[in-house]
This record gives sequence, C-alpha cells and structure tokens, in this order.
Amino acid sequence: MQDYLLIFLGALVQALAMRLFLVPALLVSGGISGLAQVINYFTGWSIGIMVLIGNAPLFLLGWRYLGGRRFATRTVWAIVIFSVLTDLLAWVIPPAGVTDDLVLNSLYGGLVFGVGLGLVYRGKGTSGGSDILGLILYRRKGISMTQAYLLTDAITVLAGGLAWNWELALYGMVVIYVSGIAAELASEGLGTLRTAMIVTNMPDEISARVMEVLERGVTILPGTGAYTHQSRPVLYCVITRSEVNQLKELVREVDAKAFMVIGQAHEALGEGFKPLKPEERMEK
Repeated sequence: MQDYLLIFLGALVQALAMRLFLVPALLVSGGISGLAQVINYFTGWSIGIMVLIGNAPLFLLGWRYLGGRRFATRTVWAIVIFSVLTDLLAWVIPPAGVTDDLVLNSLYGGLVFGVGLGLVYRGKGTSGGSDILGLILYRRKGISMTQAYLLTDAITVLAGGLAWNWELALYGMVVIYVSGIAAELASEGLGTLRTAMIVTNMPDEISARVMEVLERGVTILPGTGAYTHQSRPVLYCVITRSEVNQLKELVREVDAKAFMVIGQAHEALGEGFKPLKPEERMEK
C-alpha cells in the first residue's frame, strides 16, 4: 500500500509539473509524454489518452526486463494516474501556467517533474515511456539515472525542436537534465551517509576509538601494499556526514600517518541504521 501511495503521489506531482510549467511553455518533458505534447499542440488530441496508447509497446518491454507482474501492476497504476490527472488538471490550472519565463519554467518544471518521477521509482514502479528504457539502462548497464534519462529522451527533444524551434529544444534539454538529477535524489536520497576506508598500522586502537566515541561498527579487512608488499589492515566503517570531521580528528590523534578515503553511500541497512526488512532482502 505504501508503494502504491508513493506512485500515486509521484504521478500527481508529474502531472502538476506538466500543467504548471511544461505544457504552457512548450517544453518537452521527454519520452511518450513529450511526444504527446507535440502531437497535442498540432491536433488538440488529449495528452493523457496519447500517453496511454503510446506506452503499450514499451510496457511489454518492461514486463520482460523489469519484474513481470510486479512491474506491470505498478507501472499500469502510474501510467493511468498520470494520464487521468494530466487531463483533469487542464480544467483547473490556467492554460498560461505560472509564468511565461522560459528559464523558470525549465528549472522548476524539470525539478518538479523529476521529484515526481523519483517518488514513482521509490515506489518500485516506473512512469512508463522512455522511463522504462532509462530504468533498464540504469539497472542492467550501471548507467546513472541522469545519463540514462538524457539518452532515452534525446529523440523527443529533437522532435520538439523540429516542431517548434531549437531554442525551446535547448531549454528542453535543461528540463531533462534537471529532472534526471531530481529523480535520482528523490529515489535514492540525499546521500547523507559516508563510507570510510582507513589504512593504518594501529587498527585495534583506531577501531576501539571509533566504537567508543562514534558508536559505529568497524570491519577490519586484510590488505597488502602493491609497492612494499607489506601487510596492512584496512578499516571499513559507515558514518553520517556530520561525523566525518570527528572521524578525521580521531584518526589523526591515534595515527597521524594513516591513509584514509571518504566515500559516499546512498543507503545503509542493518544495525545502527535502517532495519533490513524481509521484503527488502528478497527484492535485493
């Protein structure tokens, strides 16, 4: 139920982005919805109905690669809600939208649309269209969501440029880029966690201090220097962003010659962080 509520909220946010910023400014949002915008401009056909029709072939591709029935039910839910709300909001929101400034429409349209897309992803669904292709690239090829979004939506932007003008197409690229970043942040979080790897000759002392002061677990990994061929333990731990400076100072006090690398993590599951639920374990 929580996933379906997230998908509903995400589809609503996307529909608002369409009617408040993108459709009034003739800015394509990418994918099937972007093509529907272009066709709607010339024919007056319903954007929502065209989104439903255009998603049929890509839906079959998603069924094959993104989870069968589980993918199907969530994606159908997202597509139908987005299509219906996009058409319904046309009766409520003025055709001119919020502003006629292309820069503001590009930035806020991309931001709001991307947040909605990220909420749909967080609900383990997709918004259909090229989002399906983007998610396949993201999961199968390791391409970041931002890059995958740009690749799959390039054709729609070109169509917008041919239909209207290339200035609007360039702004459309801004929309797609911003929405890709927003989708990544909304679906994976702000990356407030940090990972630390510490190469030191005093692993026991540093581990004890980390567990005592920061109350974080530490894993000691065996390591060998490629140049010296000497064995050196490597400490690995996960901390929050606010604890980074504390960890640096702690390590400096114990072993000023230690080598430390700080990385970024999107999520940590297990003791000390979010619990690893049975359903999450199955999905991973």
